[in-house]
Parts: sequence; structure tokens; C-alpha cells
Amino acid sequence: MTKPDARGSSAIHRMPAGIKLLALAVAGSAVVLVGDWRVMLACLALALLLYPAAGLTFRDAARQLRPLLWMLVILFAAQAWFESFALAALVVLRIAALVALAALVTLTTPMAAMIAVVERVVSPFRRLGVDPEKVGLAFALALRFIPVIAAQAGEIREAQRARGLDRNLVALALPLIVRTLRTADAVADAVEARSFDADAAGERVARLKMKVDRSSE
Repeated sequence: MTKPDARGSSAIHRMPAGIKLLALAVAGSAVVLVGDWRVMLACLALALLLYPAAGLTFRDAARQLRPLLWMLVILFAAQAWFESFALAALVVLRIAALVALAALVTLTTPMAAMIAVVERVVSPFRRLGVDPEKVGLAFALALRFIPVIAAQAGEIREAQRARGLDRNLVALALPLIVRTLRTADAVADAVEARSFDADAAGERVARLKMKVDRSSE
């Protein structure tokens, strides 16, 4: 699946990464405060309308929400059963709106630019012992391994489908959790084995940024 170019020419593409992340934080906080599912439906519609404004399509938006479909269906059914339809609709629409907005930012912003913003934000805490380069590395690793975990989920789903367990969420979740934890341990061991330190952080993070940026193309 080809991803939209994060270096597009729309006004949203040209907006600085810091402004987009700040707007995402403000919008996310505002969405959490909404208590009416009808208002939340309007918020989701507005979030989706931003995709054409960024030169993307509603199909691009659907691709971001499709992996959450089963989770949203189960969450809606549980909330409707134990609480009410209104609360179920509110929760599901809120999650969909947040995911749509976050995905729009990632689709229109180079990963390297977002990592640079994270490093700048945490740099004032250097005097408290926080290493901005290490935080940037952690953020870059998280972004880099999202498609890896998604690919692993696809492999497990195909294997379970062959065994007739394609609708068994537990059969999918448990192997995926185990694989994710093993991957995290392997990455941690690799970083430790290479004696990661602040002096070498700049060069290593720069190389990782380039890899992350290329993977988003």
C-alpha cells in the first residue's frame, strides 16, 4: 500500500510540524471534553473533511480507521449493552476522530520533522537529567516499529485464518503481544550492546531519522 507523500504542496503539508502537533494536542483535548455524540459526529466529519483539504482522499482516511474497525464494533456493543447507545456512540466517535486527526498529521508531516519537534520540546528538561537525543531516539523507534508490528499482526492473522481462528481476538492478541515484547527486548539489547551515549546520540539519531523518513515515502 502506497502512503501519501508527507512532502505534498497543500497548506496543511506546508504548516510547521510544531504547529501541527500543537493543534493536534489542542484538538485532542477539546474532543475529550465533548459530551454529546451528535457534536462528536460533527467533529469526526470535520476531521475527515481535512483530508481533501490536504490533497488526500476519503479512502486514505478509511485506511487509517480500518485496522480499528473490529475494536470499535466490540467497544460499541459493550458500551451499548452495559451503559447506553448515546455513550457507546460518543466513545466510538471520539476514538475515530482522534485517530483520524493523528493520522492526518503523520500523513502530512515528515517523520524527521516530528522527531526534531519532540527533541526541542524536551530540551529545557536537560538540566533535570533528561536527554533529548535519547527521547528522540525512543520516539523514532516507536514510529519505526509501528509498521513492523502491523506486519506481524497481518502474519498472525493469516496463520490464524488458516486454522479457522480468524475471528478469535485472543488468538490474535496473545501471539502479537509476545512478538512485540520480544522485539522490544531485542531492540533494547541492541542499543545497550552498542553502548549508546549522549556523545554519539546526534549521529545515530540522524541516521535513524533518515531511515524513518525514507520509510514514510
